[in-house]
Amino acid sequence: MQDHTSLSRASTHGHTYWVIPDGYIPPDSSGSLESHESICVLNTGSEDATLDITIYFEDREPLEHIQAEVPARRTKHIRTASLRAGKEAIPSGVPYAITVSSDVPVIIQYSRLDTTQPELALMSVMAYPLA
Repeated sequence: MQDHTSLSRASTHGHTYWVIPDGYIPPDSSGSLESHESICVLNTGSEDATLDITIYFEDREPLEHIQAEVPARRTKHIRTASLRAGKEAIPSGVPYAITVSSDVPVIIQYSRLDTTQPELALMSVMAYPLA
């Protein structure tokens, strides 16, 4: 097991290019909780991260160059329903995939809360790093 006590407070961990192949905003919710997805980003470095997000679809051109900022040594949970490329948003009930490029290394996790049925489901997975 790695000794993390020797890591500097300014240590940077992660990668600069991530892929999330399975995106899907559930179109319905039941009960008091709203179905949603989030791109969860951890920036352990000493520099702010600028993210460039692309959304890919099965039957249309991608939504490109969606920008997000994550301050140094902070975390940010980005709801995918809030992402916009101009005026265009990700439609609910449509499968899609996500790529995230960052100018500094970050760590990315993806989570989905599906409340379409009273027996809700929470899914959380690490994104796949490519660079």
